[in-house]
Amino acid sequence: MLNNLTDCEDGDGGANPGDGNPKESSPFINSTDTEKGKEYDGKNMALFEEEMDTSPMVSSLLSGLANYTNLPQGSREHEEAENNEGGKKKPVQAPRMGTFMGVYLPCLQNIFGVILFLRLTWVVGIAGIMESFCMVLICCSCTMLTAISMSAIATNGVVPAGGSYYMISRSLGPEFGGAVGLCFYLGTTFAGAMYILGTIEILLAYLFPAMAIFKAEDASGEASAMLNNMRVYGTCVLTCMATVVFVGVKYVNKFALVFLGCVILSILAIYAGVIKSAFDPPYFPICLLGNRTLSHHGFDVCAKLAWEGNETVTTQLWGLFCSSRFLNATCDEYFTQNNVTEIQGIPGAASGLIKENLWSSYLTKGVIVEKRGMPSVGLADGALINMDHPYVFSDMTSYFTLLVGIYFPSVTGIMAGSNRSGDLRDAQKSIPTGTILAIATTSAVYISSVVLFGACIEGVVLRDKFGEAVSGNLVVGTLAWPSPWVIVIGSFFSTCGAGLQSLTGAPRLLQAISRDGIVPFLQVFGHGKANGEPTWALLLTACICEIGILIASLDEVAPILSMFFLMCYMFVNLACAVQTLLRTPNWRPRFRYYHWTLSFLGMSLCLALMFICSWYYALVAMLIAGLIYKYIEYRGAEKEWGDGIRGLSLSAARYALLRLEEGPPHTKNWRPQLLVLVRVDQDQNVVHPQLLSLTSQLKAGKGLTIVGSVLEGTFLDNHPQAQRAEESIRRLMEAEKVKGFCQVVISSNLRDGVSHLIQSGGLGGLQHNTVLVGWPRNWRQKEDHQTWRNFIELVRETTAGHLALLVTKNVSMFPGNPERFSEGSIDVWWIVHDGGMLMLLPFLLRHHKVWRKCKMRIFTVAQMDDNSIQMKKDLTTFLYHLRITAEVEVVEMHESDISAYTYEKTLVMEQRSQILKQMHLTKNEREREIQSITDESRGSIRRKNPANTRLRLNVPEETAGDSEEKPEEEVQLIHDQSAPSCPSSSPSPGEEPEGEGEADPEKVHLTWTKDKSVAEKNKGPSPVSSEGIKDFFSMKPYGNQSNVRRMHTAVRLNEVIVKKSRDAKLVLLNMPGPPRNRNGDENYMEFLEVLTEHLDRVMLVRGGGREVITIYS
Repeated sequence: MLNNLTDCEDGDGGANPGDGNPKESSPFINSTDTEKGKEYDGKNMALFEEEMDTSPMVSSLLSGLANYTNLPQGSREHEEAENNEGGKKKPVQAPRMGTFMGVYLPCLQNIFGVILFLRLTWVVGIAGIMESFCMVLICCSCTMLTAISMSAIATNGVVPAGGSYYMISRSLGPEFGGAVGLCFYLGTTFAGAMYILGTIEILLAYLFPAMAIFKAEDASGEASAMLNNMRVYGTCVLTCMATVVFVGVKYVNKFALVFLGCVILSILAIYAGVIKSAFDPPYFPICLLGNRTLSHHGFDVCAKLAWEGNETVTTQLWGLFCSSRFLNATCDEYFTQNNVTEIQGIPGAASGLIKENLWSSYLTKGVIVEKRGMPSVGLADGALINMDHPYVFSDMTSYFTLLVGIYFPSVTGIMAGSNRSGDLRDAQKSIPTGTILAIATTSAVYISSVVLFGACIEGVVLRDKFGEAVSGNLVVGTLAWPSPWVIVIGSFFSTCGAGLQSLTGAPRLLQAISRDGIVPFLQVFGHGKANGEPTWALLLTACICEIGILIASLDEVAPILSMFFLMCYMFVNLACAVQTLLRTPNWRPRFRYYHWTLSFLGMSLCLALMFICSWYYALVAMLIAGLIYKYIEYRGAEKEWGDGIRGLSLSAARYALLRLEEGPPHTKNWRPQLLVLVRVDQDQNVVHPQLLSLTSQLKAGKGLTIVGSVLEGTFLDNHPQAQRAEESIRRLMEAEKVKGFCQVVISSNLRDGVSHLIQSGGLGGLQHNTVLVGWPRNWRQKEDHQTWRNFIELVRETTAGHLALLVTKNVSMFPGNPERFSEGSIDVWWIVHDGGMLMLLPFLLRHHKVWRKCKMRIFTVAQMDDNSIQMKKDLTTFLYHLRITAEVEVVEMHESDISAYTYEKTLVMEQRSQILKQMHLTKNEREREIQSITDESRGSIRRKNPANTRLRLNVPEETAGDSEEKPEEEVQLIHDQSAPSCPSSSPSPGEEPEGEGEADPEKVHLTWTKDKSVAEKNKGPSPVSSEGIKDFFSMKPYGNQSNVRRMHTAVRLNEVIVKKSRDAKLVLLNMPGPPRNRNGDENYMEFLEVLTEHLDRVMLVRGGGREVITIYS
């Protein structure tokens, strides 16, 4: 089969030049890394030859998998540049690191660190063996559970170089990945600061104390002087380390084994010292005054008096507590009343000391470290202690939660193996095995160290943080064999190496986050040197690390990085738990020893430890992660990594939809779920974007929004146009800030497409209950007369489906979202009860900035038999119970004669309807029929009412431009049409077509002037008597009294509405339903036109047949 595949030309199939964001290489379908130039020439698989461009042959797939590389982006680019310079490509050698060298030893080096050598003895002395054992067990259990979750994630497919950030981001999505990745970066950076501070502490306290720049004048100033020395030397060491990392990180990696050797050698020296102390304890005497521990500085003999020949003389210790060296000098009261005792600092493992160190001994700042069980004569209550006396003082107030925060960094570093996943021979096997073994090893070392320290070292020495009682020696060093210097030098180099590793790893983590492009303002840190070294990221890391250096206290920095590491571990456990519970098909880890309960327990343990260590640090860390999450969600790049949060959202949506199926929502929970019908033009752009602006303004209800459109044609031919239309609608929705969904339907005709949208929109219980549509303004000009028929069918379908209907007239005059109304009103004309839609819509609109300053006015109509005063009181009370503020007015409409204007409007409407019925005739027959109708109408009007009205009927030869609207109302009767070609996109039934003024040149215009009728009416008694009016009813076939009554209602209501609401910013009124008899459909549109004429912005509202607003809570 391989012979049937031709090799691609040199240069084909390479990576596309991108925007700097790394693309995950993959050999699968639709991958940009597959060889696009290969063609299929064989005959054995001719059945599939047309699919070779999208579906590769299995042989090609396997070949791509064999050559798959997961090197970091920067390293790959640098490697390719070197290969191109060489003239020919060099084969990339596969990584050869196994479990021991690639995972186990790096994890050991990162876990063992400064806390083991500088603080573990102090933690045991303060908390006691029991509490220290519990503390170590909790922390190690947390990291072990996290390692199990991490192993499951790491073995669920290939993990490219990127380690923990890659796993979290690809499992929980870019928002969580970016937030936790940056927190992990900050933790690694502050870890570098902690290691540097540990290095300086070892240097100044145990190696070269004389190097201190700042000297304390008295004992009270020693702490501040030490902090200043830490800041100065820490900054210098940080600068040197950053320079080393910048110049060549390969030197750091080469010395990594040396630093690890120092750590292992130091630990072995401790165990050797423990074994030796069982039969030959080292000599480290401790001097006690009463039960108080003395700092072994400034005196040589642990005694008050000494014998020189036959004479008793005072010692140096006497001089420290007395006013002079003479025996009659005035001495400190406690010094006088208590004896000086010398005890062994390292009694050994066989001394039975473990019972004494079993329980805790917490101290407050400034108290003297005392030995329990030693007799002493105490001072009177309130007696002050001279801080200049050579006592060993506690430098800080200690408690259990503080010790947890200080100790936890000693168990971090479990991600070291996963961070090197790109260098492993078999990452899916090495990462779980090496990491879990490393945690088991370090946990055993820590637990045994707790017990052995408590069994071998005197309690006062354990509580002496800086070894002042043992002549300034490192406390753990006093136990080591063959010399304390093994521990001091080994710990110094191990802390240096750990600091260099932190400054090496943190910038690369930041570079990986930056190159993913999920945090826009960090993209500058994705750049570096030609070989991919993160120069700018290293600079930022050094600056953040300097913040930790300026804090200058290792005990203050340790809880900070504990927070960030615990948050990272918590989300690793969350990722594993989410993936397991969702049971996504792609979740197939090779590591089988995991369970969601273990991950959930690990997550809970991490969260608990965060608040145990420091509740305010935990809140700050969570706030930082939350802000980063919201920033990425708001401004970050859209990434689709198949993460578990997307699956969690899908499961939550499925659960919610199944719950919604239980029944319709209660009236209190009802909100408009909008189906917005829009029209797109030939370029697939939305014709009336104001509809989406209105949708955004209505979304105070926070309901569902579906924006739908219909294209005419077939799915196979018009699918690309539908995709473009969908993209155009989505862009407009994003611009108008409309949260919802888009659905474009392709149908053979517009009528069926709209019906499909109404029937199939939504999913399950999450379906639309309201349809928003625009009024077809130029419905008279449509040659096929299908526009108004589609609109009326839309009204009928919404009524049959119990859906509310909102029809916006003059939608182009509706305000956009940037506009603001500083004054005005929203007028509601409540003619019939519609379930409360007319009350609810203004309430929702006034929540938006556009309508916020508009007041709400409600008008209702009273008939002759109604008590308008009582109606107003009842309506006011009703609005009060609805908690809606509005002005109320009752409009009285008395019975009146039907005006001539109404009859004329009815006559014109029926003439037009009669003409439309003749459209199936031939052209000559239509012309004769129209002429006979118009002649009969003209003669009838002139006979009955020659002075009151003027009806002009003419058949002009017009061009397309003459069909624009005139100041007078015009009714255009189209009497000739040709079958128009079906466009690729057609108007929805509720849209107002723009630029469709073109009509057939041969038209009949029936024009009647209302103003002249009013003028004639004001002249006095009209020549038209009641007999003349009756003649209108006698006109056949046009004298339909039902139409006259409806037109009378529309005219009267329009007069009242125009009078009261001409200046309103928006008018909402009930929309009458279409006639039950379809023969009167053509008249229905005329009624609505008359009802809403002379109004700028109108919204016709038709309820869905249920109550949508209630007075109950």
